[in-house]
Amino acid sequence: MNSFSITVNNHIVSYTDNSKYGAPVIIFIHGFPFNKSMWNLQVESLLDYYRVITYDIRGFGNSDTGNEDFTIELFVKDLVSLMDALKIDKTFLCGLSMGGYIALNAIENYAGRFNALILSDTHCIADTPEAKEKRMKTIENIRKYGVEKYADESIKLFFAPDSIAERVEEIASVREMIVKTSEKSLCNTLRALSLRKETCSKLKDINVPVLIMVGKEDKITPPAAAQLMHEKINDSSLKIIERAGHLSNLENPEEFNDQLKKFVASVDVIRI
Repeated sequence: MNSFSITVNNHIVSYTDNSKYGAPVIIFIHGFPFNKSMWNLQVESLLDYYRVITYDIRGFGNSDTGNEDFTIELFVKDLVSLMDALKIDKTFLCGLSMGGYIALNAIENYAGRFNALILSDTHCIADTPEAKEKRMKTIENIRKYGVEKYADESIKLFFAPDSIAERVEEIASVREMIVKTSEKSLCNTLRALSLRKETCSKLKDINVPVLIMVGKEDKITPPAAAQLMHEKINDSSLKIIERAGHLSNLENPEEFNDQLKKFVASVDVIRI
C-alpha cells in the first residue's frame, strides 16, 4: 500500500489513500498503541468500491508528534484538518478503541462531515478514578521497565485466548507496532486518554447510521459497553464478533469485513 505524507495542523501526517474516483470515502482511525497498518485487511476488502484512507495518529507509525500536548480534541482537529487538506467534505468514519473515542468526539463537534460511523471495540464513558490511576501506573511502568515489556503484557489483554494460540502473525505484527512507538508518545497518549470527556450523554444526538462491533471476548471494552452505546444511539446496529477479543478486525477479519461491507453498502450516499 502506498504511503504518503502531508503537513496538517502543524505536524506531518503519514497516510494511505487508495482512491477510486467518484466513490464514497472511508477513513479508518487506529487504536492505541497501534498504527494505520492494523487496517490493511480492511483496506484490501474495500478498495475496489470505495476510496479508503488510513492514517497514523500523531506520535504513532510514521506521523510526527508535533509540539502540542496530546488530547482527544487535538486528535479530532488533526482528522478534520487532514480531511480538509485532502478535499474530503464527507466520509464514513471507522474507529477502533481510541479511534472510536476520536470518532465520537468528531461527530459531536463536526456532525455535518460524516455520512456514517463504525465504532469498533470502544466505549463512550470517561475514565473512572481507578482507570486513571491504572493509566498513571502504566506510564510509570513503561518508564521503568521499557516499551518491550509493556508490549508483551498488553498483548495478553488485546487478544482472545484462542487468538493468542492461533494468530501468530497478527500478534507479531501488533507487538512490532507497539515497540516501534516511542516511550514519549505512549505516555503522552495514556495521559490524554485519562483526561478524555465522556460522550455517552451526546449519543442521542447522533443522526447518521451507526454500526457498533465488538469482539465477544473483548476484556478492555466488553460487549456490555457496546450494548450501552447501542441503546443510546437511535437506530444503531450492534454486531458481536465471534472468536475475537479487543482487536476484532485482526482476530476475525472475515466476519468483521463482512459486517463492515454490508453496513457501508446499506448507507445511501450521494456519489461525487
